[in-house]
Amino acid sequence: MSALRPALCLAVACLAGTASLSETFEYTLDGVVYEGFVARPDGAPRGTVLIIHDWDGLNAHEIARAEAMAAEGYVGIALDLFGRDAVLEQMSDFQRETGALYADRAGFRARIAGGVEAASALEGVPGQMVLTGYCFGGAATLEAARAGVDLAGFVSFHGGLGTPAGQDYSATSAPVLVLHGSADPVPGSGMSDLAALMEELQAAGVPHEARIFGGARHSFTVEGSRDWDAQANAGAEAALLEFLAARF
Repeated sequence: MSALRPALCLAVACLAGTASLSETFEYTLDGVVYEGFVARPDGAPRGTVLIIHDWDGLNAHEIARAEAMAAEGYVGIALDLFGRDAVLEQMSDFQRETGALYADRAGFRARIAGGVEAASALEGVPGQMVLTGYCFGGAATLEAARAGVDLAGFVSFHGGLGTPAGQDYSATSAPVLVLHGSADPVPGSGMSDLAALMEELQAAGVPHEARIFGGARHSFTVEGSRDWDAQANAGAEAALLEFLAARF
């Protein structure tokens, strides 16, 4: 599954077996079809929460997050950065898709911006939006922040924290929240990397905050994974809701 920009084509289709307020939507970028997921609250929405998936693509984890946002009164929209027809069966597939985007930062940004544009084009979606992401999606969220995507805020859940050569946060126009585990062993996601990120944001004058969950490892929000940490996940979700309440 995945994202867009020029020549936007948009289609919406109800997702079989789900509530009428949850549906998939498709959009096209450079001839590639991407498929996202939107969950709407019962009443008037308070704002929009965009979600970028982990390296294994848009799946049940992101759908559950979108529906949780709808339950809190927001429109929850899971974006797709890999494409509807991407083969995502094993680790080498995940590495192929993420590696291609990390190697092409302009293309990476175009897919993020395209997903935001497609979400904005959906009927009844508030234009006040916060971008969130998990693992790879957290890195993508920080990429969007550095690109100066016009949003109300950026929230990274256990994402890659490093800033690529030639990039900085001078174009970032909204607050950044980082939710991270202190025991994250992934290169580029350790406590020294977090400290460096905080220093960059401070130097750039970007409002920022980090919530650190002691002992939590990399994918602490992914239930069923070896890194699942219910307490850290609950704390991160509470921090997100607090952040959203301050934005909308």
